Amino acid sequence: MSAHPDPILFEAICTPARSLGRRGMAIVAGGVLAASLTIGGIFTLLGAWPVLGFTGLEAALVLGLMQLHRRWAARSMEVLVLTEGSLTIRRTDARGRRQAMALDPYWTRLRLEERPGRVSLLLLRQRQRDVEIGKLLGDEQKRDLAAALEAALRRYREPVFDNPQLRES
Repeated sequence: MSAHPDPILFEAICTPARSLGRRGMAIVAGGVLAASLTIGGIFTLLGAWPVLGFTGLEAALVLGLMQLHRRWAARSMEVLVLTEGSLTIRRTDARGRRQAMALDPYWTRLRLEERPGRVSLLLLRQRQRDVEIGKLLGDEQKRDLAAALEAALRRYREPVFDNPQLRES
């Protein structure tokens, strides 16, 4: 085994979409709380004061679930690394559990299955074993990943050699 690791030929990091930043989350929280207080206030004025507690509970539940989703989305990721010796897939799920697997890049085939009305499936197949990749991505991102990874695997399988002795003078 050499002291130097194999050079990286291709690397992709897949993460779920996180459209709301801190400021966006603060705006949504303000809107939810304002709506909750408005509805609770109206019902309190009409004499149905218990509604105020339920709207507050509902707002807390909505905001808590949104925060939980943001935290889990921040942990989730999938990393694909193609080197001379292997195609490695490392995943971290929402709870922080890690999983890694390695495939032989020469024998691995990539397949993108279009499914009408649903998100496409992106599969790596090697010796009767299918591994789904890009679970965290949308359709367009899966197509981009499939094109880039297919090109990298093709370059790996069909290298172009430059032999100076065969060049024309």
